[in-house]
Amino acid sequence: MIDKELLAILACPETHQPLAEADAALIERVNAAIGAGDQKNVGGGAVTEAIDGGLLREDGAVLYPIREGIPILLIEEGLPVGG
Repeated sequence: MIDKELLAILACPETHQPLAEADAALIERVNAAIGAGDQKNVGGGAVTEAIDGGLLREDGAVLYPIREGIPILLIEEGLPVGG
């Protein structure tokens, strides 16, 4: 989904850790949580719009959503997913 050359230069805006495309299982799990009203973003806001994909921080703790092919690399829009 994301060009490999672009992905190689992208990093978490908060920690500067490398990012990798999230697998389909994680995207499905996050979208299920969004659908159930259980997903909040790092900023504490409820997430109501499903994501098309995501970029997972190297430590696995935060997923940056991709919507309409555009990665949303804003700290407060990151989705806590564990780690």
